[in-house]
Amino acid sequence: MKAKSSTDKLIDLELVPPDHIEEVSKACKELPFSITPHLLKIIKSEESNAPISKQFIPSQVEIKKKLDELKDPIGDIPHSPVTGIVHRYPDRVLLTPTHTCPVYCRFCFRREAVGNGMLSYSDLKNALDYIQNHSEIWEVILSGGDPLSLATRRLRELIGSINEIEHVGVVRIHTRVPIIDPKRITSDLIDALKCEKPVFIVVHCNHSNELVSESEAAISRLVDNGFPMLSQSVLLKGINDDAETLSSLMKKLVQCRVKPYYLHHGDKAEGTSHFRTTLAVGQKIIRKLRGQISGLCQPSYMLDIPNGYGKVPVGPSYLQAVEENNWKVSDWRGVTHQYLD
Repeated sequence: MKAKSSTDKLIDLELVPPDHIEEVSKACKELPFSITPHLLKIIKSEESNAPISKQFIPSQVEIKKKLDELKDPIGDIPHSPVTGIVHRYPDRVLLTPTHTCPVYCRFCFRREAVGNGMLSYSDLKNALDYIQNHSEIWEVILSGGDPLSLATRRLRELIGSINEIEHVGVVRIHTRVPIIDPKRITSDLIDALKCEKPVFIVVHCNHSNELVSESEAAISRLVDNGFPMLSQSVLLKGINDDAETLSSLMKKLVQCRVKPYYLHHGDKAEGTSHFRTTLAVGQKIIRKLRGQISGLCQPSYMLDIPNGYGKVPVGPSYLQAVEENNWKVSDWRGVTHQYLD
């Protein structure tokens, strides 16, 4: 039996207006559509064009590409010495054992790569050999795709292989799974992730509506089993680009025992301009958050410089030099004070 196309699935699920089918079909050729039953239930309960739907349901506007948008917006390819490895910073590498996700975020910056399945056995071996042969690597970050979409047996083997590399000090896992497929966080999966080295889990969440009871329970299972958890979010126009929405998200994450880590400025991936704000908007939001919510809830606002130059914090500055050892400092209300070094 022939597998259904992304467009056929969208039509069957009644998620695309009939007059948008042609454009959405083109969008799905650039980035496939996939959805979990858990997420579909949330989307079906939302009003149309709501915060969750916008993130995952393909739109006709995705086929519009701007001249400054890039196929490899953060420059992974120039920093990929072997298949499956991105080595941009001296002491850490990204290892992508799979390019498959249970769902595909429509603002994905790896849209050219995702959907292409797992690394072959030989490619994964070469990637692990690369880590073994580079003693400066202290941290291995599992990303993809979503590493928690791998079979539990494969995850256990992979974590075990990394654990055996003596100079690796910590493992980090970037995932959407606790949010979009919480039933996947089983005791078997949790056991597969445990090893002698500390394993940090960074969960991707962009709106407080994603943190329903099932997802909160999945996060609790991970935290209760000793996994420190951080969050990363993307600043998305029309979804979370105001201080009130982000405040609600960050507070809810902290209540789930997840420390807000990064708020990413939108990458210049092809067909994603409708999701991007300006840096000025992002800075204004971060400045407002500083005085409104606890320091526990503050993420770092980050820009991944196009073409592979790395991430830098781009939040507002509260310091202005007047002369040597003499500074103007703005407090969270915007009032300026003198500070002498």
